[in-house]
Amino acid sequence: MTDAVGAVQHGAEQTGAGALPVGPDSISGGELLIITGMSGAGRSTVANALEDLDWYVVDNLPPQMLRPLIDLAGRVGDALPKMAAVVDVRGRDLFSELPEVAQTLRERRDVRMIFMDASDDILVRRFESVRRPHPLQGDGTLLDGILLERQRLAAVREASDMLIDTSSLNIHQLATQVNDRFAEEGSAKHDLLVMSFGFKYGLPPDADLVADMRFLPNPFWTESLRALNGEDAEVRDFVLAQEGALEFIDGYAQALAPVIAGYQRENKRHSMIAIGCTGGKHRSVATAIELAARLRELPGVAVRVKHRDLGRE
Repeated sequence: MTDAVGAVQHGAEQTGAGALPVGPDSISGGELLIITGMSGAGRSTVANALEDLDWYVVDNLPPQMLRPLIDLAGRVGDALPKMAAVVDVRGRDLFSELPEVAQTLRERRDVRMIFMDASDDILVRRFESVRRPHPLQGDGTLLDGILLERQRLAAVREASDMLIDTSSLNIHQLATQVNDRFAEEGSAKHDLLVMSFGFKYGLPPDADLVADMRFLPNPFWTESLRALNGEDAEVRDFVLAQEGALEFIDGYAQALAPVIAGYQRENKRHSMIAIGCTGGKHRSVATAIELAARLRELPGVAVRVKHRDLGRE
């Protein structure tokens, strides 16, 4: 997440002292989501999930910095269409102005404020698990800090557009909720990379699943195919015509469907399926292309193909 205070100050230095007006008439640009709420209720998880959805996210921003940040974003046009800012009691006395600032911003642009909450006992348990004090605890107990924060946030909670209670959610379930609420219509919930490779060059260290195509005859030993690769029609037809090739691809695609659906439920947004053969030139390349074509039919999945070792020989 970005240090917006430094970015805004840098922008002011570049454009002059009066270049960043803070009145509502100067506000323009895209959507702004203000993330606030109780400490320990999941603000960071929401911010991280939004970053995965390509939002521009700023952490620990005083409310007074929202207007110059928006104005600065307006100067870059469509480069920052969706922004989110985490604003909370770490801003100390400055935080008290959040409801007023948010109301002013709403008059000029699309602004929503999301309030993160959880029950007191859950918040106590979370702070104890990470062995950190509550930011308002002082010389008191964890519960003292939580109760004081809840008192200070009463007006903010009332002014919020959306409330998410995370008492019964783990971080993966919360991230999934954020994805469901804020992902663009029709956007992919899972990015899948199908990579071909050669075993003689080593396994891809970041592969989630690996398939071995060395059970098929190697086109390398067919003179007319040796110089070609799995992207060529002659090699592809040769590989797919072998006994067991299409049966494997069809069966593997069917087996992967519930796995990828499970990845989506658990908010695992990226995965890699590695398809290997001896040199990563013929069988694995043809199979990766054919498998990817089938996996593109799965809902909410964006599929890419990469041939790691093609051309190394």
